[in-house]
Amino acid sequence: MSFTLSRRLALAAALLAPLAGVQAVTPLSPPATVAQAVASPARAPANRARDMYRHPAGTLAFFGVTPTQTVVEIWPGAGWYTEILAPLLAAKGRYIAATQPPGKYRDATLKLLAGNPARFGKAVVTTFDPARPSAIAPAGTADTVLTFRNVHNLLMSGDEAAARSFADFYRALKPGGVLGVVDHRLPETADAAREKNSGYIKRSTVIRLATAAGFRLAGESEVNANPKDTADWPKGVWTLPPSLSQGEADRARYVAIGESDRMTLKFVKPAR
Repeated sequence: MSFTLSRRLALAAALLAPLAGVQAVTPLSPPATVAQAVASPARAPANRARDMYRHPAGTLAFFGVTPTQTVVEIWPGAGWYTEILAPLLAAKGRYIAATQPPGKYRDATLKLLAGNPARFGKAVVTTFDPARPSAIAPAGTADTVLTFRNVHNLLMSGDEAAARSFADFYRALKPGGVLGVVDHRLPETADAAREKNSGYIKRSTVIRLATAAGFRLAGESEVNANPKDTADWPKGVWTLPPSLSQGEADRARYVAIGESDRMTLKFVKPAR
């Protein structure tokens, strides 16, 4: 049996083991409004070039994002998803950028928003700091909280910071609201110590953090999966694009693999 096939089977087994009855579903097509926001020519060309790896239309469709929602994005940074979400929500919804504390990443978000008021002027900015409880939105007001490739950073900050962060997400959401998580997937059989320095995190770890905060796993999608990624690189996930931390060493190999294998998990805050 080839390594690639065996890895596919291992991933499938890991997906089916916990929380039986949860469906793994990938939407065939996104709503027209989401597809239009993704296809906008106003998006930066460099951002659009990564759609083949980040699959924004299918990802947002899976999480159930619509133009009338209040959506909080955790740590938008330079605004890859902001370019899609803020215009999508501008007319009938609300986009909240829960930025990092003051520093270069928050500055990058503020620069993007200020650079085009016509597109981003209605965006709301809050601060999310895992070192302390954060009001990313007024309690019980958000329809959706989205975090793209951030949970591994929260865990690297410590178990308490990660737990506090999921409590912040839970508090911001309405009953029935959705937490959407995309992150680099560490195989379940790998040493858990690698979660602290590789940028990869186990699916079971994300589920543990979410359920401890009160969430229920509602579904998962393989829209962001990449079976070519073995998650065992010299510099962790940063070995692969877009970081390519090894420089010219084996560059063609890493480019051919593409961006990381990512889990896409949908959690729900139970309705009371």
